[in-house]
Amino acid sequence: MQQTEQMIAHERRFGRVNWLGLYTLGQREILRFLNVWTQTLLAPLVTAGLFMLIFTIAIGPRRGDVMGVDFTTFIAPGILMMTVIQNAFANTSSSIVVSKVQGNIVDTLMPPLSAGELVLGYLAGGVARGLMVAVAIAIALWLFMGLVPQHPLTALFFVIVGAAFLSGIGMVAGIYAEKFDQMAAITNFVVTPLAFLSGTFYSVEALPPVMYDITHANPIFYLIDGVRWGMIGVSDSSPALGAVVAVTSTVAINLVAWQFFRRGYRLKA
Repeated sequence: MQQTEQMIAHERRFGRVNWLGLYTLGQREILRFLNVWTQTLLAPLVTAGLFMLIFTIAIGPRRGDVMGVDFTTFIAPGILMMTVIQNAFANTSSSIVVSKVQGNIVDTLMPPLSAGELVLGYLAGGVARGLMVAVAIAIALWLFMGLVPQHPLTALFFVIVGAAFLSGIGMVAGIYAEKFDQMAAITNFVVTPLAFLSGTFYSVEALPPVMYDITHANPIFYLIDGVRWGMIGVSDSSPALGAVVAVTSTVAINLVAWQFFRRGYRLKA
C-alpha cells in the first residue's frame, strides 16, 4: 500500500492539457522550418515577386482596371494568400509524411499527447509559417507598390484562418499519404488547382455560370476574397459570408485530422 502511494505521489500529472508537450511540439514544428528559412521563407517571397513581375509585364498594361483597381493591385492580395496557403499546407504535410517515411513518427506518437494536442502542435507550425510569409510579402508590397492594407484586422483574420485550414488539409494529406509520390499527387492535383482556380488572378464575375458556381463551392475562394477585401477594400462576395465559410471549413478539416490521430489511421503499424 505504501509503495502504491509513493508511485502515485511521484506520478507526473499534466492536467487536462499537456501544455509542456504541446509547447514542445509546436516549437519543434516552428524551428523545423526556421532552420531552412531560405527554402521556407525566402523562396516563397521570391516566387511571389516573380508572379507579380510576370503578370505585370505580360498582362498589366493591357488588362485595364478590375473591380475599380488596376490589375497589379488586384492580383497582389491573391498572390499573397495563395503563397500563404501553399506554405501552410507544405509545412504540416511534409512534416508528417517525412516522419512516416523515415520511420520516426513514433517519436511524435509515443509522448503523452492527445489527438487534439497533436493537431494544435502541428497547426502552430503551419500557421506560424503562413503568418511569416504573409508579413514578408505584405512588407514587400508596401515597399515596392505602396500597398497598405485598408482593413488590416480583416486581412490578418483571413490569413490566420487560411493558414489553419490548409494546415489541416496538410495533416490529413500527410497522414493519408504513405510515400512521397502520393503526397506530390495530392499537391499537384488537389491543392494547386484549388489555389489557382479561386479568383487569385481574376474576378469570378467574369466566369461562365458553371465555373462561377464551382468557384463559390471552393473554400479557398473565400479566403483569397477575404484577404483582397482586407488589403484593397474590394471583393467578389461578402466578407462576412467568407468568414463563416472559412471558419466552418477550418473546423471541419481539423476535426478530420483529429479523428485520424485519435484512431491512429495510417500512423500505427
